[in-house]
Amino acid sequence: MARIEDLAEAYKRHISLPWQKTVAGAQRIIILVYEKEMERTLRARLDHFQLATVQANKKWRCVDLTNAFSEWIAADEYREAYFEAPEDLQLKLEAEFATAVADKIRAALADDDGHEETVTAVLGTGSLFGFTRISKVLSLIEADVRGRLLVFFPGHYEDNTYRLLDARDGWNYLAVPITLHNGGEP
Repeated sequence: MARIEDLAEAYKRHISLPWQKTVAGAQRIIILVYEKEMERTLRARLDHFQLATVQANKKWRCVDLTNAFSEWIAADEYREAYFEAPEDLQLKLEAEFATAVADKIRAALADDDGHEETVTAVLGTGSLFGFTRISKVLSLIEADVRGRLLVFFPGHYEDNTYRLLDARDGWNYLAVPITLHNGGEP
């Protein structure tokens, strides 16, 4: 079996388990960790994860963050000034971008009343690199997760630490990791 199919199988085993209703928002988040070189393959085989979710009698919803930055900056009335002086963008990024990304995910979570039997998948997290930290975004939305939030994460997980794209200091998070190495066992 290929690596993405192995991850999909590990995810299927995990998502098929009964869901505890009394866990904290951070514990309702599943971070599926894969090597950054597998991004295109994962996108091509995303249906494996959707099928596993449906077979577990859960609903599936997907939000793609790939274009989050371009959509956010395109909506800003001062975008032309930021293109002329990009260094001026840093303060705005730190103050507003994580919230804008969180709002996009929150909208997907609220769709269908944020049903408790729904998996909301978040794709394109690698495109946030250099603009905001995923840990910051997740901390903003964890209280809004009623079902499960599946975060596709191109990077590494080791010693309870996540590292996006292998390039940044990691962070420790309470989410359930699914990797090729742990077999997706909670």
